[in-house]
Amino acid sequence: MTLDPELLKRLPKVELHCHLDGSLRIATILDLAQQDKVKLPTSNKDKLTKILSPTRRFKSLNDYLELFEITLKVLQTPRSLERVAYELIEDVADENVRYIEVRYSPILHCERRMTPEESIKAVRKGLRRGEKDFNVKSGIIVCGIRNISPEKSLKLADLTVQYKNKGVVGFDLAGAEENFPAKDHREAFYLILNNNINATIHAGEAFGPASIHQALHYCGAHRIGHGTRLKEDKDLMNYVNDHRIAMEICLTSNYQTQSVKRIKNHPVRYYYDRGLRITINTDNRLMSNTTLTKEFMIANKYFGFNRNDFREITITAMKSAFLPYGDRKKLIRSIADELEGNFGLMPEFIQSVAR
Repeated sequence: MTLDPELLKRLPKVELHCHLDGSLRIATILDLAQQDKVKLPTSNKDKLTKILSPTRRFKSLNDYLELFEITLKVLQTPRSLERVAYELIEDVADENVRYIEVRYSPILHCERRMTPEESIKAVRKGLRRGEKDFNVKSGIIVCGIRNISPEKSLKLADLTVQYKNKGVVGFDLAGAEENFPAKDHREAFYLILNNNINATIHAGEAFGPASIHQALHYCGAHRIGHGTRLKEDKDLMNYVNDHRIAMEICLTSNYQTQSVKRIKNHPVRYYYDRGLRITINTDNRLMSNTTLTKEFMIANKYFGFNRNDFREITITAMKSAFLPYGDRKKLIRSIADELEGNFGLMPEFIQSVAR
């Protein structure tokens, strides 16, 4: 049954995989470029939209990642980072996102002498203002970059340790996947794990199950970003399932980057039916021209996910969030109460998924 988009928009949501530098508003990019005298490919709003939110598919993940060179140009000051962080919270509040983890790499924002510490403080300030104005809780995930040196990842891991419990909730490894194995960055993850910090890693998106294996067994990831190729290794998939390792699924993005040839070929339903912990996310709201509501609509249209499925996925996402247990429990209870009160979900079902 096709669900009403307005219903899907009103459902409480949780997002765990959203890149700050991939989720800007076009108008904001143009405004920041003018303020900071940044040269863009075009100053025409419609033309810039076609460049940054293309309808075409990309040749590869690397082709997709090239668009970030444009958005990063306007994100080189504390003022710009604070603004886009705040606006992201405003945008997600419009579709009833209750909690979001926002990831970015401070090392990519230093072209105008902004320090990584200053960038963290700016993003945190924007997110906190957003929480105050729109009642959306959030956390920062610091990203190491696969195709930048492991030494840089180690410095970013140290930065993550510095800002643990100060807005930062986890550490990630992003960037070009093929030819840049996660195991090369394992020293950074040793530091993260030894300081009791949560880790997620982009894996199994542009490369096979071996990438996921490294993320888990070399780097100790608690969640997997994308994981599209996990299906190819049933034994590893069983391990992920047995250990309740959550998968951060990004449907539109995976289709755009050729991770799946057609949307209907995405293994999200296969994973869900076998009990894996799946979450649904946008990845990059600008580049993929998407929202969490649109991702829910795709999941409904192509994979038959219904209201109860989305409720379970939302609770699962909240259970998998990089927040202290007490905070997760409160948010799960709040979301469950809203689902029961506004959407007719049976209390027995809520209690079972909230455990």
